[in-house]
Amino acid sequence: MITNRIPLFLLIISFAYPWMGHAQSDKKSVTIEELMQLKTVKNPVISPDGQWVAFTVAEMDLKKDAWETRIWMVPSKGGEAIPMTAKGYSASEPKWSSDNKYLSFLASKKEGDKTQVWTLNRQGGEAEQLTKIPQGVSSHEWSPKGKELMLRIKDPKPEELTADKEDDKKAKPYVVDRLQFKQDYQGYLDRYRTHLYILTMGDSIPRQITSGDFDDEDPVWSPDGTQIAFTSNRSDNPDGNSNTDIWIVNTVNTNKGESLRQVTTNPNADFYPRWSPDGKHLVYRTVTDKKAIWYATQKLAIIPVDGGQPTLLAEALDRNISKPTFSEDGKLIYFILEESGTSVLASIDPSGNNLKKIIQGDISISDYDVKAGSIFPLLGKANQPYEVYNFTKSLKQLTSLNDGLLNKMEKPSIDKVHFKSADGTQIEGFVVKPIGFDAGKKYPTILWLHGGPVSQYQFEYDIEPQLFASNGYVTLLINPRGSSGYGQAFSEALFADWGNKDYQDVMAGIDYVIGQGYADPTKLGVGGWSYGGILTNYVITKTDRFKGAVSGASEALYRSNYGHDHYQLTWELELGLPWENAEAWEKISPFNQVANITTPTLWIGGEKDWNVPILNSEQMYQAMKRLGRDTQLVVYPGEHHGIKRPSFVKDRLERYLQWFKTHVKGEK
Repeated sequence: MITNRIPLFLLIISFAYPWMGHAQSDKKSVTIEELMQLKTVKNPVISPDGQWVAFTVAEMDLKKDAWETRIWMVPSKGGEAIPMTAKGYSASEPKWSSDNKYLSFLASKKEGDKTQVWTLNRQGGEAEQLTKIPQGVSSHEWSPKGKELMLRIKDPKPEELTADKEDDKKAKPYVVDRLQFKQDYQGYLDRYRTHLYILTMGDSIPRQITSGDFDDEDPVWSPDGTQIAFTSNRSDNPDGNSNTDIWIVNTVNTNKGESLRQVTTNPNADFYPRWSPDGKHLVYRTVTDKKAIWYATQKLAIIPVDGGQPTLLAEALDRNISKPTFSEDGKLIYFILEESGTSVLASIDPSGNNLKKIIQGDISISDYDVKAGSIFPLLGKANQPYEVYNFTKSLKQLTSLNDGLLNKMEKPSIDKVHFKSADGTQIEGFVVKPIGFDAGKKYPTILWLHGGPVSQYQFEYDIEPQLFASNGYVTLLINPRGSSGYGQAFSEALFADWGNKDYQDVMAGIDYVIGQGYADPTKLGVGGWSYGGILTNYVITKTDRFKGAVSGASEALYRSNYGHDHYQLTWELELGLPWENAEAWEKISPFNQVANITTPTLWIGGEKDWNVPILNSEQMYQAMKRLGRDTQLVVYPGEHHGIKRPSFVKDRLERYLQWFKTHVKGEK
């Protein structure tokens, strides 16, 4: 799940881009081992002088069975990219000091150490540890006007303040008294909250500027360095509603933020504030339709800092927006716009006029930074993982960290397709064709379903379709109702009615590719992760057309998840209380139709997943096994909703291929 987008069970899965013509003789199909060598580029940040872009590069190491992330840097006008941090530990969140002297980052260099802020002097030398916070640092940001650092720090537990470090490792009972009492990756939730601090360079102890039984997120300095805007749910019952508001705190307050200025009062979510260059306005993301919960379109809004009514910008734009920011002269507001299988960069005047798409096409932009008249997007294409670009008058690629590997590989072709569902609704999807595709042949076909449900297939590089194409499959990627990128009504069609219209849409997609003549109707597979696994469950309980299925991290018996997954509030808003409205919960539970499953099914997930708990896969496996059906359960120890350990990533991909090879292709 992406916390700042509100969708459920998000796992972004994408596809490969059209490659014109057949592969050259010196190219080969990609393997699992090669796919695991791909580097993940994120977090582009331009230096104050506009000369360098810092970014992170994450890689899997099968020998160490771990990920490692390093800070890299590339000249903003083009040139060689160079690593700035050493191997042997992971670094994240690169930030530039306002005087252009330091490049800072977060890291824990030794096993068991807490995450701290480290700095690299641009004039040379090794990284130096800047903070020594006993409980560690969650995030950091340099002041624009001085030698101060804003820190997000979680309240310390008593054992973290003692000199006995072994005491920190001792198991202790979980004492629970919150309504929202658990979260995937975090575990059981307590009253130790995350607050804001200011560290003045030269000091060793930061000064706390917010406090209370609330978490403070999205902090950002004002242009003059005297205030910080941030997001927090400071209502009477934060666990019982989805409200967040934007607040402002003075950086020199001495009462730990007891006197705050509330900027927004919308009873829904207001978040991700960014200051105008003159410090008079904040632009932010907002949700205005409370009843639509995670299906609601996220809007762009602007509000005066000193008080007043917010203004919705591009109010008629029925598409999700993200990462808004002002241009340096304050004349434009940039933001990422999600639509119809793309994520592009758009702009609008602060008055709400002149909406334009600045960087568009068959691309996905997931992040960007702006400086000196140039935009530096993190941009992906369907045949290319995300890389850093410079956009001034045209796009110039600055990094190409995966080209050496990918240039050796054959790339599958793809068709973007449109077809009608059973009720006439227009549906969009993508067909990834196998390497060496021959239109005169029929191929085994996999319906691979995306997570979310409020997400979309878009122009991103992803390993599953690449891997299936390299192993002789047609892969069908559909954006059924429930998906984002097509407007709120399209997403909200799923409200309390999962497994109905979305099922009709993906089955219409199967009929479409069979009608094109290249999909073998006798060799169909289906699968997905998260909501993709959930929709797989609906498919295999409603039809026997598929010869093999993979249900990853899926949900099955919804009432059994109440108090076990971390969606208590959202499920209540969508389905009602489970003891008062049991019928709604049971209606969408595929477990109740488990006896209909004849498709051999692999159930798979993480042991510690509290997003979509493994309990669901265990229940479905147990039922199928009791019924004497062909099934298997695979549980990855210590893993949460996303499988991260490299050996497990490799194992999962191998199991996908073997399961479909055995049951869809009918081969040993």
